Amino acid sequence: VQLQASGGGLVQAGGSLRLSCAVSGRTYGLDRMSWFRQAPGKERSFVAGIRWTDWSDGSTQYLDSVKGRFTISGDNAKNTLYLQMNALKPEDTAVYYCAARKKTFRSIESSSTYDDWGRGTQVTVSS
Repeated sequence: VQLQASGGGLVQAGGSLRLSCAVSGRTYGLDRMSWFRQAPGKERSFVAGIRWTDWSDGSTQYLDSVKGRFTISGDNAKNTLYLQMNALKPEDTAVYYCAARKKTFRSIESSSTYDDWGRGTQVTVSS
């Protein structure tokens, strides 16, 4: 599949942003979609994930530090993944990527298990 992320920007601490990831192409067999982020000098790390065929809260997973502040969701009609980010902190500053993978029993948090990636979108949170 092809993924196109958007919605990043510059925001003050405590502010909000909503990231979008448009999904196109052959989605048959797609199982999980997630958001990752990469800060300067750091490895790409898992932020939130959701099952492509089940947008309910029961299929979501979050990095502990974003629980209660970030919400991952999807819109089947628009083939779009979202990440609503509230109460942003300077430590949330990073390039954010959306990623997709087929079914596997490997960890959802491992970036190497994902098949397709979108180009990143920069999120900068000022203090």
